[in-house]
Amino acid sequence: MDELIARISATLGVEPETARLAAGHVLGFFRKEFPDGPAADLIAKLPGAEEAIAAAEAAPAADGGLLGGLLGGLGGLVGGSKGDLMALAGRLSSVGLSMDQSQALAKEFFAHAEGLVGKEKLKQITDSVPGLSQFL
Repeated sequence: MDELIARISATLGVEPETARLAAGHVLGFFRKEFPDGPAADLIAKLPGAEEAIAAAEAAPAADGGLLGGLLGGLGGLVGGSKGDLMALAGRLSSVGLSMDQSQALAKEFFAHAEGLVGKEKLKQITDSVPGLSQFL
């Protein structure tokens, strides 16, 4: 997890704690959407993932500004995984990430995840969430 946090922090230009919270929100999203299968495998293979998820869940919601509020609110209106993806975008905004940073986060996260679970399992994860490809 430390290698992933360092990559995210350097790429996004954010503090390591912000990178950890962002990764925790992403991992929490995948755990919620896919409690079994490739996403569970990814979480199991990433030491410190459970702690990052817990930290993200416990972190007070920072003011994500108008964008964070809109995305989080829209997440409740849109059903299924796409709504949850919008809520995730709102959470990432609330930790201070812009949309560009969120996209860069996804690229770093998935590049690292591919090394852990392989291209095929990563594709199973990403193909299962409508709209996720816009973050790749």
